[in-house]
Amino acid sequence: MHSWPPWSDGLGTRQPNGKPYLNTRFAESLGEASGSHLFLEIQERGYRGSRQVVRKHLAALRAGNAEPVRADIPSPRKITGWIMRPQDTLPPELDRRLLEVRIACPDIARACGLARAFAELLRHRRGLLLTEWIRQAERDAPKPISGFAGFLRQDLDAVTAGLSLRWSSCVVEGHVNRVKTIERAMCGRASFTLLRTRILTLS
Repeated sequence: MHSWPPWSDGLGTRQPNGKPYLNTRFAESLGEASGSHLFLEIQERGYRGSRQVVRKHLAALRAGNAEPVRADIPSPRKITGWIMRPQDTLPPELDRRLLEVRIACPDIARACGLARAFAELLRHRRGLLLTEWIRQAERDAPKPISGFAGFLRQDLDAVTAGLSLRWSSCVVEGHVNRVKTIERAMCGRASFTLLRTRILTLS
């Protein structure tokens, strides 16, 4: 069990388990946890600060403007990796840290939900739900995702087919890549006839 120094009244870096613990409990309760109850919980974990500090932090969480825990802010690459992994494969510790990030940054929270929803469309070929996803992204997403949604809308039929059908151009693109590789290897050293022969014999 971790303890916090009795001389520290805040929830910052000198009490490293303060904000992360409150953030996690707040997320687990979907914002319904009682401030008094949480204050008693962290007192049992060694907190010796004031009740007012806890109330102030919880108010910031409910308003969506709580500052992130500065002592351990994960990189954008890590956050992206946590978001894009299937949720049931994310270890509990990483899932907890992602919750803290989502609480600290409402934009990431919105982006997380939309990114996971799009991944589900892709994995399970639910292209018929794409229009609704685009509508939601354009209405409520951060600019990078809303811009991506607008780009998808420009070629909606093709993208919907790609997310719905089991056929794709992957095989054709693979053959094109193979032909280009052979061509580059023979560039300036052989005739077209030999190139044609190699392509046909290596098929």
